[in-house]
Amino acid sequence: MSMTTPTVLFLCVHNAGRSQMAAALLEQIAGDAITVLSAGSEPADSVNPSVAALLLEVGIDVSSRVPKLLTNDMALEADVVVTMGCGDTCPYYPGKRYLDWELDDPKGKSIDEVRPIREDIERRVRALAAELLGS
Repeated sequence: MSMTTPTVLFLCVHNAGRSQMAAALLEQIAGDAITVLSAGSEPADSVNPSVAALLLEVGIDVSSRVPKLLTNDMALEADVVVTMGCGDTCPYYPGKRYLDWELDDPKGKSIDEVRPIREDIERRVRALAAELLGS
């Protein structure tokens, strides 16, 4: 029996905060066992500086990452699509498993205000990884 690597797509509007944190944390937790994609419906020019600083606290450097525009190919590749505050701007693709994580937007918040958001995302990402990897 062949095993396939699950693919998770994290979506938010600007792909600069929540989806970047979730993608980076899942990559750190799951390694190559899960393919991780991240995009936005209206991507920003750069990753939120507070998000980048908070990820560095846990040993993840996202300084070279650039927010990406969601493409149909990304969505079609995904087994699980996790939306984060994009409401109706995130498209729906039939046959995909959707999770909607209600999370505060880190935009305009201080590092101390964003830290609990990162911790919440990390808890959710760990649970998702355990579920997808059967551990």
